[in-house]
Amino acid sequence: MSTVTENVAKNLDLTRNEPLKSLVYQAFRKTIILGEIPAGVRINEKEFAEEMNISRTPIRHAMQTLVSENLVAYQPGIGNIVKGINVADAHEIYDIRKALDILATTTAMKKMTPEDFEELRTLLEDTHQLNEEGDVDLVLRKFSDFNQFIYQKSQMLRLESIVTKLRDYLVYFRDIAIKDKERRDRALHEHWLIYQGMTNQNKEQIELIIHEHLDTSLSFIIKEMEQYLNDTTH
Repeated sequence: MSTVTENVAKNLDLTRNEPLKSLVYQAFRKTIILGEIPAGVRINEKEFAEEMNISRTPIRHAMQTLVSENLVAYQPGIGNIVKGINVADAHEIYDIRKALDILATTTAMKKMTPEDFEELRTLLEDTHQLNEEGDVDLVLRKFSDFNQFIYQKSQMLRLESIVTKLRDYLVYFRDIAIKDKERRDRALHEHWLIYQGMTNQNKEQIELIIHEHLDTSLSFIIKEMEQYLNDTTH
């Protein structure tokens, strides 16, 4: 079995109740983002399909999606070449996200109604309950709902479109950053602080908490990436 297939297979969870094309895509995406398929490596769809005993259709879907996310590049006559994400990319992506999140949050707080704030509070309370119950998948979904709610309430459609594209790079970063209970607890606490800053119309508090919130996530992610690189070189 090739190295590419071995590494992707480690991240392919066939026990999850999702379409195979989604599972294959997620496995390739995770493997590439963690650097387990180095940049410059060609992905042989035929070889992977044969070694995993699956059809090439879900692999083609995965490659097409990864090309659209700029994680893979298709080169005519050669095939799909991994581009990947490195530590410098992570820094750049998070710097962009800080600016966008601050703009969206401070804009949304001025436009939200009392009913909107109550809805956001209920979302956070639901997230707390799910976190205490250990339902990680639903907690992740609620975290995404929190961010999406704020962007929608900012009523800045172009900004929402930009961050949606950026979020393609952040989904797995998010999963890494809050995979343990302690980090989820802290992230939820930070969401509550952002909410409080919004209710108080306190722009300075929001800027401070968003910087701290995303810096913590970035530090955790870089630690994971560097740990992987260290493991693979020893």
